[in-house]
Amino acid sequence: MERRTADRLLRAHAQAIGGRVREKTVAGALERVVAVQAQDLGAAALGLRARVDGLTAEDVRRATDSERSAVRGWFMRGTLQLVPAADARWLLALLGPVQLALGARRLRELGLDEALCDRASRLIVTAVDGEGPLTRPELTERLALLGIESKGQSAFHLIRRAALSGLICHGAQRDGEATFVLLDDWLPAAAPPYSGEAAEVELARRYRRAHGPSDAADFAHWSGLRATVCKRAWAAAGEPRWENPGGIPRGDVRLLPAFDNYLVGYRRRELSVPAVHERRVWPGGGIIRATVMVDGRAVGTWSGGRNGSAPVVEPFAGAEPPEAVSAERIEAGIARESTDLARFYNASHTVSTPGLQPPGFVTGH
Repeated sequence: MERRTADRLLRAHAQAIGGRVREKTVAGALERVVAVQAQDLGAAALGLRARVDGLTAEDVRRATDSERSAVRGWFMRGTLQLVPAADARWLLALLGPVQLALGARRLRELGLDEALCDRASRLIVTAVDGEGPLTRPELTERLALLGIESKGQSAFHLIRRAALSGLICHGAQRDGEATFVLLDDWLPAAAPPYSGEAAEVELARRYRRAHGPSDAADFAHWSGLRATVCKRAWAAAGEPRWENPGGIPRGDVRLLPAFDNYLVGYRRRELSVPAVHERRVWPGGGIIRATVMVDGRAVGTWSGGRNGSAPVVEPFAGAEPPEAVSAERIEAGIARESTDLARFYNASHTVSTPGLQPPGFVTGH
């Protein structure tokens, strides 16, 4: 088997989006993949759906809002992620200072000196402690007492700074909007199981296990840690054992959401998305579109599908299916995924998927 194909199959298998692999719970999926991108919480839920057998939107809501087995916060690269609650504190202790240092310049550009930032953190903590969970608009309103303008980015960066400092975290949603709570109230206080270099090595070990064949540059791109740190941790983490890629079942179709882990977890993109179609997935402006994946390779994009509506699939024109996978098999896989989306939202619809023969795929079979 060609090396690139083997690496792609192993990556998809490790990410639970290929090889017929699906986890049983939200906690199991997060343990497997370390974290799920969560700038858009709805997209994060769909990323979990693609990896968990029989998952529902309510299961995700329960994990984040009542069971507290998953926590949303700013972790790898300073972006919003869902992580296992058991990992939240040590990840924050490792990554928070890095992102706080990187964000200091932006705070200064906004005219927020260190003294004002500290006052803002104290006000945020006092407000959340005294009034209960508060939304970002509500915290923005409280910050106006310090002269922080409600328009612009100042309030957001001050809230994010308090979260990166381990003072607050995302709590339960209220009317579809995220709230913030005190971290110490939301999660049990416990000594982090890893710290310092041990935490760096543990994160490298988990990344290697969760992302298949990769290298230290991939780890640096994903984590946001310095390249020198990543090289040292990578060497210490040890090589995972991979199964024979020839034994991984083929023809696995998944509808991955926008900003999915699989599309942001590596420095280079060509293994998951053919270069000729890259702009279809990354059109610019920080957008990463939802994709149709077959054995870890994008063959199209999709939209819609939320709350029971049928997804609209747009195949890459002239794209050949991955090796040994027919267009008919891909169509059947998309139909199954479409039906599963409806089940995820506890809805029903008539599946309507555009044909994947020309002008869709050139099968070559």
